[in-house]
Amino acid sequence: MITFICGLCILFFGYLFYSKYTESQFEPDSRPTPANSINDGVDYVPLNKWKNMLIQLLNIAGLGPILGAIQGVLFGPVAFILIPLGCVFMGSVHDYFAGMISLRNKGLQIPALIKKYLGEKEYKIFMVIVCTMLIFVAAVFVYTSGDIIAGKFFNETDFSLANPLMIAIYGIIAAYYILATLFPIDKIIGKLYPYFGALLLIGTGLILVKFMLHGCSLENIDFSNLNQHPKHIPIIPMFFMTISCGLLSGFHSTQSTLISRTLDREKEGKNVFYGMMCVESLIGMIWAAAAMHVYDINIVPKAMIGTVNVVNIITTHFVPSFLAIIVTLAVVILPITSGDTALRSLRITLSDGLSLNQKPIANRLYLMLPIVFILIGIIFLAKTHSDSFAIIWRYFTFFNQLIAIPTFFYATLYLYQHKKNYYMTMIPGLFYVFITMSFIFNAKIGFGLNLYTAEIVGFILTVAGFIYLKNKMKKTTISKLAENNIKENAKI
Repeated sequence: MITFICGLCILFFGYLFYSKYTESQFEPDSRPTPANSINDGVDYVPLNKWKNMLIQLLNIAGLGPILGAIQGVLFGPVAFILIPLGCVFMGSVHDYFAGMISLRNKGLQIPALIKKYLGEKEYKIFMVIVCTMLIFVAAVFVYTSGDIIAGKFFNETDFSLANPLMIAIYGIIAAYYILATLFPIDKIIGKLYPYFGALLLIGTGLILVKFMLHGCSLENIDFSNLNQHPKHIPIIPMFFMTISCGLLSGFHSTQSTLISRTLDREKEGKNVFYGMMCVESLIGMIWAAAAMHVYDINIVPKAMIGTVNVVNIITTHFVPSFLAIIVTLAVVILPITSGDTALRSLRITLSDGLSLNQKPIANRLYLMLPIVFILIGIIFLAKTHSDSFAIIWRYFTFFNQLIAIPTFFYATLYLYQHKKNYYMTMIPGLFYVFITMSFIFNAKIGFGLNLYTAEIVGFILTVAGFIYLKNKMKKTTISKLAENNIKENAKI
């Protein structure tokens, strides 16, 4: 239990002090935010701080902080230290700068920011990657939330498309996604999310209360055996690919830029972006602790270990039956409230690329129609081919972490240009070059190299990433000097 408490302290004091330091490097001021200066009544709409905080939390917290925690804690108590450390020094920093740099650039989305700070070539590559990842998120969460609803509320065991109930459930979820994407953000998302957020916090809080009141024991970190995974899966890179939400998730950058269009004041960014990432990490820590406990007392069948079915066991074990519905609803809400904003982010990203005004609903429909057909196609493929969902999930995991890299890189250039501590984003960015490249060169969905060789390739590409950043900084300095010379000559 001491390791778990230490992890909570890292999270609490990390937010208390490092969030202030992170904020000091950006220096928010009183200038008008895009929500006020643009305000189109659709995507640019000022919302109060508490609404933005809850919307941001639900946007970023898909099934990741639960399913990722259930799988990640299999590595042992080391998870209780790595999750909060990763959150404080990487994940929250990533979310903060993604949101705040977007705020200073009229709410531009990730690909457009990559184009501005990194270049045209990088923009074209990551435009494809970001759009692919966002459509995967929506498809995966229609699939998973639909199956959870059918299993928990209808006791369904046939999850195939041959079952009319499944088609109806998927259709209702997809219809909600489309409406939430098309309507102004304050009409559906702004009204429902505060209630959904409260439900999520209450559901997770019930587990924590039972955990603390009944004195459940947890293992402490064993420095002689840090990695306790039953299948001996290596911590590097797999732990950092398994636990994304709660530690670091590239998907969050697409959601922070979404909320940059509804932020009323710049100084609210610390609570909305940095703070909500810490809350998500806390949720992940609680579910990881609950999972470790039910694993340790051997009430989880071997075949279910690390799967979403562990959620049912945790709920039954920790929460009285008359309150279990709250936890169940919280779990169902998580994928739904990330899937709808993934589609919204996809629409806005495409509109940025096409310079298409989103105030007329006809323009929103123009972008949404092809997205809907692609979404239906992916779900159909996943449901009719048994291995398709697993493949889609693995690629989503890779793309999810991959897009964190350019976000860290352009944040590094932004801080460098403003003569701030750019190492606070450069180091995490280079670390994730190593993690993602080691993973894809080792994984079966990638190049299938042995881990040692994959890590050598990952290290080489990390060095290449460092050289790339240094060259970008050098070009930035030369451009700045040339700009200053032009200004001086103009004065003469």
